[in-house]
Amino acid sequence: MRIIPIASGKGGVGKSLVSANLAVSFSQAGHRVVLVDLDLGASNLHLVLGHQSPKTGIGTFLNNTRSNFNDVIAGTDIRGLRFIPGDNEIPGTANLTVSQRKSLVKKLLALKDDTDILILDLGAGTHQSILDFFLLSNQGIVVSAPAVTAVLNAYVFLKNTVFRLMFSSCTKGSPARALLEKIRKDGAGHSKLYIPKILPEIKEIDPVSYEKFSKRLESLHPRLIMNMIDDPKNADVATKIRRSCEEYLDLKLEHLGIIYRDVVQDTALASRLPITLYKPQSILSQAIYRIADKILQTPEDNFTPDDKQIDDSFQEAELEAEIDFDAKMEYVEDLLHSGAMSQGDLIETVKSQQFEISKLKKENNFIKMKLTKAMQQGFKV
Repeated sequence: MRIIPIASGKGGVGKSLVSANLAVSFSQAGHRVVLVDLDLGASNLHLVLGHQSPKTGIGTFLNNTRSNFNDVIAGTDIRGLRFIPGDNEIPGTANLTVSQRKSLVKKLLALKDDTDILILDLGAGTHQSILDFFLLSNQGIVVSAPAVTAVLNAYVFLKNTVFRLMFSSCTKGSPARALLEKIRKDGAGHSKLYIPKILPEIKEIDPVSYEKFSKRLESLHPRLIMNMIDDPKNADVATKIRRSCEEYLDLKLEHLGIIYRDVVQDTALASRLPITLYKPQSILSQAIYRIADKILQTPEDNFTPDDKQIDDSFQEAELEAEIDFDAKMEYVEDLLHSGAMSQGDLIETVKSQQFEISKLKKENNFIKMKLTKAMQQGFKV
């Protein structure tokens, strides 16, 4: 069973859209798919999937772990696709206890006999439960948007993932665990954790933990999807995340591809249909299908891409951004000529994009201000 956790550093980057439509794509390709809404406390994946509002969900099971887990697995109108809803009405669902998390993981892994692909739509942020679910696979996916805050949060998520992997690789009471506890307790936490700097110290004081973590880190190869882009230049942002991961985390990040923002998605959502079903020929749907093909062509969980393959994945994504942009412009022209999109719709689309650009400029100015302030403080020291 191929496990695909899908996460994001922050909400609002289209993570659930990617999860639902990848699930549809895999099922259309003949695979038995289970889609799980693990965005506990803010579950809305059923809306993207076009599924009726669930009466029971994971929260129902967690409140009574002796109940039959199969009762929360729902069928869908899409052949080969089953769905496990989350639960945002039961208090405390988002904050799982260790026993609840272990029980849920055990039940999910037990689905392997009749499931080819298990997709985990995780909540936004870096809660320990989210990181542990993400680490159920070495090939987890991080979805980001080109906005500065989204990019920063995507990197922070990966940084916390590596720290969680390091922490769990060190046994309780070991010298390495004591060192990590001290780092976390010293106020800065692991916000200033640079793996290449801390590894030599761990190797010296705790060779066993060092070897265990090094092997696990070497096999970890998360993948990135850059969503909601408006211009081919937005695709370049992914390179910044990659460089930070390599320089500060010793982590190799692969690029699965880009997805353009598409106003048709709003119409699909209102129609209670995933966009891959509502308009399979749209630019967005074709990007999803392309990403799904890349995933299926990759060996399961025991494949580590080399530097050339990673370089190729980023170059391919940049090329796809150019090709899709041209196709998107032709698509808009076709909509205008056919009458499917009015001039008013086009004006609203442009206004929406202008608002996004204005928001990005404000975010950039804010980041520049913080950097300038930090540099001035550094000079004073």
